[in-house]
Amino acid sequence: MPSLDEARELLREFPVVDGHNDLPWALREQVNYDLDARDIASAQHGHLHTDIPRLRAGGVGAQYWSVYVPSDRPGAVPATLEQIDCVRQLIDRYPADLAPALTAADMEAARQDGRIASLMGAEGGHSIANSLGTLRGLYALGVRYMTLTHNDNNDWADSATDEPRAGGLSAFGHEVVREMNRLGMLVDLSHVAATTMMDALDTSTAPVIFSHSSSRAVCDHPRNIPDDVLERLPANGGMAMVTFVPKFVLQAAVDWTVAADANLRAHGFHHLDTTAEAMKVHRAFEEGNPRPVATVSTVADHLDHMREIAGIDHLGIGGDYDGTAFTPDGLDDVSGYPNLLAELLDRGWSRADLAKLTWQNAVRVLGAAEDVARDLQTTRAPSNATIESLDGTKA
Repeated sequence: MPSLDEARELLREFPVVDGHNDLPWALREQVNYDLDARDIASAQHGHLHTDIPRLRAGGVGAQYWSVYVPSDRPGAVPATLEQIDCVRQLIDRYPADLAPALTAADMEAARQDGRIASLMGAEGGHSIANSLGTLRGLYALGVRYMTLTHNDNNDWADSATDEPRAGGLSAFGHEVVREMNRLGMLVDLSHVAATTMMDALDTSTAPVIFSHSSSRAVCDHPRNIPDDVLERLPANGGMAMVTFVPKFVLQAAVDWTVAADANLRAHGFHHLDTTAEAMKVHRAFEEGNPRPVATVSTVADHLDHMREIAGIDHLGIGGDYDGTAFTPDGLDDVSGYPNLLAELLDRGWSRADLAKLTWQNAVRVLGAAEDVARDLQTTRAPSNATIESLDGTKA
């Protein structure tokens, strides 16, 4: 397979920067952060999508580890701190393979050293509990992006998968974006409503990212990015990191999920219910209605379209491994990235194109956010605005 060999060779020079991996939450849920029980120095097939041998096989050179906490759980701030602590424990435990990274320069240094640059992204603005001081605290602890929402609205931003409330960003939400720009924390627009995407682009003076989102024109799911938003990325300088989650990339999987959820509700269960009784109903549905399977080609279709709309300088990869129950054939875990690059080579993508997709765009975007922050910090003091003062609501 000449294309696969070429892909692996390219990744040795320009490894993957992946925008989103939920390993820390998987470690919390499976073993309560017992890193001996899930020692990622060895293969963790059957438990995790991620371990060091497969990261190496996949050509991963930098990973944004998600320090995610569900938006419907109380105590988001301490739980986020525990997630950060988990990432730090991983870095300390595997120093030959994982390198702490806070800056674009750190990413390049890790690449030169043959280690995997380990950065952090907070998934959901609920993790700051409506506090700009908490936002600054997360940045001080190493968080380098924040997704403005997760699956639910928060008090100042609308989510893609909730009923509109703020109409995008509230006044306080705009201030959150401005403070993130001042810090050098990337504004992540995965999970947010299209109105929130537009508001953030109107406000941000630094490049934004989508840490794990695909094309809505190719697959009509609200988690994906509309073309009119992708068209704005060149002027902003930001990037969209394509995700692999089947129900976000394959229309048949979207439709199947809608039908499966409706079936659960028809039997008296919430569509997110995972009790034994609900799963029995779900398995019976799946036996009669086999789950559609995404492939490497499915993901490549998104990248082809996103490249046409936004341009090669504004694309990246955010697999969402260990944050999804299902993965595409050929992208089963973090060892699969070479398969995607081989598919793109077969479609005519050049080596220079792929170097931007895997490494160069992500490093450039973080570096640009640092440059904006350096300038802003000469003219703008830390904001002590509150949600009450700007939105007139009680936090």
